[in-house]
Amino acid sequence: MEKKVLSVVDKRTGLSYELPIEKGAIRASDLRQIKTDSEDFGMMSYDPAFLNTAACQSAITFIDGDKGILRYRGYPIEQLAEKCTFLEVAYLILNGELPTELQLKSFVAEITHHTMLHETTKRFLEGFHHDAHPMGMFISTVAALSTIYPDAKNVHDPEVRKLQIHRLIGKVPTIAAYAHRNSLGYPYVYPDNDLSYTENFMNMLWKMVEPKYRANPVLARALDILFILHADHEQNCSANVMRAVGSSQADPFACTAAAAAALSGPLHGGANEEVLKMLDEIGSKDNVRGFIEKIKAGHGKLMGFGHRIYKNYDPRARIIKWAADQVFVATGRNPKLDIALELEKIALEDEYFIQRKLYPNVDFYSGIIYQALGFKPEMFTVLFAIPRTVGWLAQWQEMLQDPEQKIARPRQIYTGYDVREFVPIEKRTARAVAAAR
Repeated sequence: MEKKVLSVVDKRTGLSYELPIEKGAIRASDLRQIKTDSEDFGMMSYDPAFLNTAACQSAITFIDGDKGILRYRGYPIEQLAEKCTFLEVAYLILNGELPTELQLKSFVAEITHHTMLHETTKRFLEGFHHDAHPMGMFISTVAALSTIYPDAKNVHDPEVRKLQIHRLIGKVPTIAAYAHRNSLGYPYVYPDNDLSYTENFMNMLWKMVEPKYRANPVLARALDILFILHADHEQNCSANVMRAVGSSQADPFACTAAAAAALSGPLHGGANEEVLKMLDEIGSKDNVRGFIEKIKAGHGKLMGFGHRIYKNYDPRARIIKWAADQVFVATGRNPKLDIALELEKIALEDEYFIQRKLYPNVDFYSGIIYQALGFKPEMFTVLFAIPRTVGWLAQWQEMLQDPEQKIARPRQIYTGYDVREFVPIEKRTARAVAAAR
């Protein structure tokens, strides 16, 4: 059998090295043997933004960006979105296998049991100003849960971890719904254990004075599909944060709050809001060609197209496009959809975008659906955080069980001053400071 190694010749010393290749990668620590002398620290790799660095091994999510493939635990996202509920997929992501009927029933009961918030948490939420951003409320409240559940700090006990996972998955929709109602000045609605996960979320969002809230089944299913599509996405920015904070053995509430903070940025979870702004700027189908020409001339960005990973049509975008059609049958057609469809049609036929592999991503249609469901743009990232909590927790647990993982501590290439002479404060002048440089 051919030995899988990477041969490296260091022309500084004339020495050669063989670095073992495993699963298509070399270990960065193997570079440390490449030195100019015994005092040399050893070779490092420099990789801003982790463009080509694998920080872990994971069995949760597989993505082939060139082919437009996304799979959870080996199952194509298209099949899961068509045939499963969100909590069924959550069980799969967390446990590695699809549940039996009995396992799913037990799992759903566990999650439902944990949807209530402690009354002190409710009062904590009431302390936010009426116009507080929902994502700020979400992040802060999730972090505050660690003060209510101190047992969560025992992260190496599998049963304790399982309990916190159930607590978080159950409570994040309640926190999100309360944040939404806080912004409207409405009283909070307690969870209804008779309803499904997404139906209950809709109940807590929109119930008014009716004795029993009845969710539109089409809208509830569309929201379930959106949750499935957003449940995990490999080692993205927020998953990386979840693992990095979790590597210090912080409790899962603190880790999830940190991951949600990463998600809150416009380059991560806020992109679908930017798509809506772009569609508003375009205004109508008639303006699409002119807008595209402006983008090609270097003025502005085409939001919702292109992806760091996908160099093909994002498979989630195809499913969301289908879900949008179902939603608009129930809610009435959003004029933005016609602009979006025209924009997609023209862009996919244009060599400029084809050559750059700019295809619609998950954000292109999700914001239009969320708006049709009645959400304001500031809620979009919170809606993303609810299902992504499942992925974060799966990544966190996998990291804790990996014997190779240690506290995250990347290296740096120092670019600052060499040693400098200290200047007493009475002698510090602009000239002296400049000379010290």
